Amino acid sequence: MYGCKWQFHDKNTEQLKVPFMTDIKKTKLDMEALKDKILQFKKEHNAVILAHNYQIDEVQDIADFTGDSLELARKAANQGADVIVFCGVDFMAETAAILSPEKTVILPAADANCPMAEMITAGELRVLKERFPDAAVVCYVNTSAQVKAESDICCTSSNAVRVVQSLDADRVIFVPDRNLGSYVARFTDKQILPWEGFCFVHDRITPEDVKKARELHPDAEVLVHPECRAEVIDLADYVYSTSGMIEHVCKSSKKEFIIGTEVGILHRMKKDCPDKLCYPLSQKAICTNMKKTDLQKVYNSLVSLTPRVTVPEDVADRARMAIQRMLDI
Repeated sequence: MYGCKWQFHDKNTEQLKVPFMTDIKKTKLDMEALKDKILQFKKEHNAVILAHNYQIDEVQDIADFTGDSLELARKAANQGADVIVFCGVDFMAETAAILSPEKTVILPAADANCPMAEMITAGELRVLKERFPDAAVVCYVNTSAQVKAESDICCTSSNAVRVVQSLDADRVIFVPDRNLGSYVARFTDKQILPWEGFCFVHDRITPEDVKKARELHPDAEVLVHPECRAEVIDLADYVYSTSGMIEHVCKSSKKEFIIGTEVGILHRMKKDCPDKLCYPLSQKAICTNMKKTDLQKVYNSLVSLTPRVTVPEDVADRARMAIQRMLDI
């Protein structure tokens, strides 16, 4: 693996209860009034509200579309809206701006970043490309626009294997997630050169968590995200992206499921598959950055049309090529 060791510590996560509201405490009447104002300004600005599956319940409920990052960016590009309100983290809003350069993209929580995306920079990737000039570069969508611009092609957690298999190169630089890179390596003869990045939410899930969850819910299937460690994946029944998990749960004849990803997805599953019982694999699977967006910030962003996310044109053009190559597959 390549890259420096990254020790991520979030001492506040242990005490979090989710879903929760961070900045405002309102009565039910006040909350309903806030929702009405959001809908009013959304109409005035011809805006569309996108919420990632990991957002708090209230934000998911006010959104026009809920899904994974690329799924949402593509939906936004196909809408007639002038303004995109992206309730997620920074790289997601960047991707929306890349795919919809003519639209105004705003990120309600300006400080909502993705620690894994920050574990690789464009400069570090350029050094790696010089070291392995014959290798193709695949970047996970969970990366900055600058890193996408330095890559040959992007991938998602659901299509990473297909993307790698589509390449002519025998060696593949895979950034930034070592766990997803390791998962892809199981299904290809290509040499995968993974960067030493990771999602702290999925990386902290342990085999012990799986064993305890199975003991508590012996009839439940275990679904985990490919950002989990290899030893966790080995104990799971299925490995899916967030959208894949939702689809599996809704279509399955089974009734109980242990869900190995960020706990925010359980709200979406409850709405989409109300007849199923879904349990979190780990109560600690909380992304604090995904929880920074609340209804007050959504309202504020619609009033001011800030914080706005833009990508320099030269960077956006190159990053768009990497995304488009993936979509063409």
